[in-house]
Amino acid sequence: MRLRLDLAYDGTGFRGWARQPGLRTVQGTLETAIARVLGGDPQLVVAGRTDAGVHASGQVAHLDLSDAQRARLEKGRNPTPAALAARLTGVLGPYPDVAVHRSAEAPAGFDARFSAVWRRYEYRIADLETSYDPLERGRTTTVKARLDVEAMDAAARSLIGLHDFAAYCKWREGATTIRTLLEFGWRRDEHGILVANVKADAFCHSMVRALVGACAAVGEGRIDVSEAAAIRDVGIRTSETKVLAARGLTLTEVGYPADDLLALRAEQTRARRSPAGDSGED
Repeated sequence: MRLRLDLAYDGTGFRGWARQPGLRTVQGTLETAIARVLGGDPQLVVAGRTDAGVHASGQVAHLDLSDAQRARLEKGRNPTPAALAARLTGVLGPYPDVAVHRSAEAPAGFDARFSAVWRRYEYRIADLETSYDPLERGRTTTVKARLDVEAMDAAARSLIGLHDFAAYCKWREGATTIRTLLEFGWRRDEHGILVANVKADAFCHSMVRALVGACAAVGEGRIDVSEAAAIRDVGIRTSETKVLAARGLTLTEVGYPADDLLALRAEQTRARRSPAGDSGED
């Protein structure tokens, strides 16, 4: 049996998603909790392997159960896959910084990582026009300048499309940097916070934070609107723009095709991406 888990977490106290010896990670925390409930050696596969300090409100993972784990799941008063989320809530304790909002049997062919057709992130920036809110410091980056949101939005929109984003990715041997940026734009919310919406078929390492860093440079007037796309087209990382802090970034949503297309999508994605690459990391 394969389960789909819908997750959320505050990334502040984690060293990223992926399990690492001696470090507290989201994967490690969840797999330990699942082992307490179901036993065995659970192995989660995630839609987007978020970096240290990055948050998620709409993360998705899958879990394959052994026969013994399935037998333990089916014991008790509510022997259904949906009950696992509630049982994990009890194990994770009061006020945990990671939660499983939903658990369900996955449809045939579902792969949390390779079946995904897009990922959506949000990035939040407080500038000098915004009052500092200590309650939001864990998910908002501060830039000590007055940012031109219209210029930032124009720069963001100029980057949309299928391109090689090597200039905005941290290099990894064997990993592709060709991505389709589906949506990218900026707005101010009701509190004056600058909020980016960034949607792509996949992201390479540090890509979102590099893209928003380029837009912040445009907003400060350090580079022109046209230079954001020019940097991309040159294909070489530059010191003119910064990779902004992880705290402002949240994975908000993962999109999947209709159930009858899940297996085909996973097959196509595996064929296109190198094992050294990633289907959604930042």
